[in-house]
Amino acid sequence: MTTKPRTATTFSPPVMEARRWLEGVTFPDDRPLINVSQAAPVDPPPEQLRQVIAEAALNNASAHLYGPVLGNPDLRDELAAQWSASYSGDLTAGNVAITSGCNQAFCAVIATLCAEGDEVILPTPWYFNHKMWLDMAGVQAIPLPCGSELLPDPDKAAQRINDRTRAIVLVTPNNPGGVEYPADLVRAFYELAKQNGLALIIDETYRDFDARPAPPHDLFSDSDWGDTLIQLYSFSKAYRLTGHRVGAMVASPARLAEAEKFLDTVTICPNQLGQIAALWGMQNLGQWLAGERAEILDRRAAIHDNMPRLEAEGWRLLGCGAYFAYLQHPFAEASGELAPKLVREAGVLLLPGTMFRPVDDPAGEREMRVAFANVDRAGIAMLFDRLASLRWPLAPAHDSA
Repeated sequence: MTTKPRTATTFSPPVMEARRWLEGVTFPDDRPLINVSQAAPVDPPPEQLRQVIAEAALNNASAHLYGPVLGNPDLRDELAAQWSASYSGDLTAGNVAITSGCNQAFCAVIATLCAEGDEVILPTPWYFNHKMWLDMAGVQAIPLPCGSELLPDPDKAAQRINDRTRAIVLVTPNNPGGVEYPADLVRAFYELAKQNGLALIIDETYRDFDARPAPPHDLFSDSDWGDTLIQLYSFSKAYRLTGHRVGAMVASPARLAEAEKFLDTVTICPNQLGQIAALWGMQNLGQWLAGERAEILDRRAAIHDNMPRLEAEGWRLLGCGAYFAYLQHPFAEASGELAPKLVREAGVLLLPGTMFRPVDDPAGEREMRVAFANVDRAGIAMLFDRLASLRWPLAPAHDSA
């Protein structure tokens, strides 16, 4: 029997594929490229934080050595303390592992939960790297289509649970949809997972940019949360540490002991300079981060302010929040063909919805993701100008518009 290597079981990295659409394309001065393809800040960390990193690199010998597999104790302590306050929980450093980015945290979690042929439920549209890792791990991703407001339904999830199901994954605020899942919905998924002996994995990479003043959920207040809940987090978005690869996993000590096997084998320890930066950021950049959040929320408002122009041309806003606006376009061609054409004809780089859904799901052909972390209010207005001016053939339902 012929078998495929693990990497051949999944698709090419979508962001890298999209970057290849730029090859050979020139952008005139009066129409520069608007890049809304990647959900990562392109600006460096604030100068104070860069100074901390530089001083550690020069003067802290341990910053260049191996550290604990599960991360430095001081950063684990700090995250546990801040999370205890934020979520009204009682977390300790023993509940926290620091990882080489949030993607690695997800990979480690799946390694602790799943064997070959097991199943994990992923709401669609999904975060493509989650799907890629499940493919490469030999785990079946079970799509859970979301409704018109891009909210997953616990009852529909329950219908997909069988004896091979090991976990349900939620991303809130959502990537790619931007939607913030209501606390009662998160609680309903937690109870569903608990009743069925499953793990509930909640990726809260974008929690720092949630528009709600209240905690996004109260699950850490349950005394037995560690039996069910696994939370993932990223310092990259909060403190612009994308290149330093610093993430976190919050789980039971028993789960982290299993994850340690994976992490020790893959990277041995997380980046020391990144951990030093993350700790300093948590302790000193609260006011700065509040400003970053306010700016992202203003960009979110700018999306809504500009949508009427697109709605007049047949577009729909399906979801908006954190770094993302998720749009339904009105055109006859599928988004997978339109996205490269947008680069050439409109100077816009974004990702088509086909990158966030199963290949046999037609919904992705009508959808596009805009990641607006790196475009300000004026840039968003320019983006919408270009999208509203497109005169491509419309899908039949929009022919009369």
